[in-house]
Amino acid sequence: MNDGKTSPVVVIGAGPAGLTAAYELQKRSKRHRPVVLEASDMVGGISRTESNNGYRFDIGGHRFFTKVKEVDDMWHEVLKDDFITVPRLSRIYYREKFFDYPLKLFNALTNIGPYESMRIMLSYFKWQVRPFRREESFEEWVINRFGGRLYMHFFRSYTQKVWGIDPKEIRADWAAQRIKNLSLFKAVWNAISGSNDTTSLIEEFQYPRLGPGMMWEKCRDMVREQGGEVQMQSPVVRVNRKGNRVTSVDVKHWSKDGSAPVEERIEGDHFINTMALRDLILCMDPPPPPEVVEAANKLKYRDFLIVTLVLDHADPFKDNWIYIHSPKVKVGRIQNFRAWSKEMLPDQNTASIGMEYFCQEGDGLWEMKDEDLRALAAEELEQLGLAKATDVIGAAIIRQPKAYPVYDGEYREALDVLEDWIMGLENFQTVGRNGLHRYNNQDHSMLSAMYAARNILGAKLDVWNVNVERSYHEEFEIKRDEETAGASAPAIAAE
Repeated sequence: MNDGKTSPVVVIGAGPAGLTAAYELQKRSKRHRPVVLEASDMVGGISRTESNNGYRFDIGGHRFFTKVKEVDDMWHEVLKDDFITVPRLSRIYYREKFFDYPLKLFNALTNIGPYESMRIMLSYFKWQVRPFRREESFEEWVINRFGGRLYMHFFRSYTQKVWGIDPKEIRADWAAQRIKNLSLFKAVWNAISGSNDTTSLIEEFQYPRLGPGMMWEKCRDMVREQGGEVQMQSPVVRVNRKGNRVTSVDVKHWSKDGSAPVEERIEGDHFINTMALRDLILCMDPPPPPEVVEAANKLKYRDFLIVTLVLDHADPFKDNWIYIHSPKVKVGRIQNFRAWSKEMLPDQNTASIGMEYFCQEGDGLWEMKDEDLRALAAEELEQLGLAKATDVIGAAIIRQPKAYPVYDGEYREALDVLEDWIMGLENFQTVGRNGLHRYNNQDHSMLSAMYAARNILGAKLDVWNVNVERSYHEEFEIKRDEETAGASAPAIAAE
């Protein structure tokens, strides 16, 4: 490593984790040259920004908010002054009424009524006195903190809509990771006092003025300017190894003209993966032991599609997004993209509304024709009383496979098997949401990638536990040590 030669590092995927790994490596080392291989024709993964007729829209909204200083520093190093500060406004639609979120006490009590409010409080106290002793499922975790009555109202139906399975089948560690540090008592206290220290309830956040894809498009350009490669439409189809060392990857390069792909073998000294673990294991050559392949096949994913509707008038509501808890419609969440940034719209006399549907690849929603999805989204927008179906003058549909790793009853044991085997590879690391099969936020995915880059330079950091037991980025902070030779890394300590 000291002979002065360039050391190639192959990075699979150009989402936030993959591009962060390349950026971090170039920032800390002049000798390591990243080669980023992206299967699609866009960077950013699920954090990309799509466009249609000048209208830009997210694949789900992406707030830029973190207490991880390293991540915040990178965001601003890359985008500089292209961030805007956005006030957060969101509500929950339930029982044909809109509930402010974060909770506002008078609004909540008015909507749900004094009788039902009393039942919620009694249920809460009941479960405080006699909680589930073992919290194995999402349902048990939530009931212990909010009571059975509130769980029935605000958690059960929406969770089933999002994940497509009974909340009893979702593991408690998903709840602990996503909504830790929030309870009914804290939510009520926040509403009364105005205090707020919970990540899911922040009042404002930063956002790239042209959407999150702007961040990753600029990062791609910077990686290339520094001598790295970012190859598009280049899916990795095989990961070649000798024993416990990865030697190369086989890549199919697709051309925009539709001609047959060209396959190439790319060698590297180190490899960083962000593709879904199940896909990764199935393209290993030679294959891992049978129990590892079996574990990979147990991992499940939830897919997602968004129907972005253009309306012939300005915003029908001011929220950034609205959670739709009603079982009467299929839509799960609705975005208002002007409320994120007015520059997302080319015509300020129109509105751009994202109707988000949680589904499975191959199911009825996923297979529905685009014109039928447009009609469904327009009808549901009218059914919710937000706009008329006849107001729709344009639409764009994006299908996103493997949007969310599923935390079902089989995932934890399977993931332990995969982690043990992958950790045995000398020069290979896996990071990011699907690369770790963890429902990480963007900043945690980025931090895992930073760790991987630093490990290549000699650090010994655990990429698998960036978001375990510390849960939300609101609950930990980076404590810097003196950095030496560009290879040391911060320690994460609980606040």
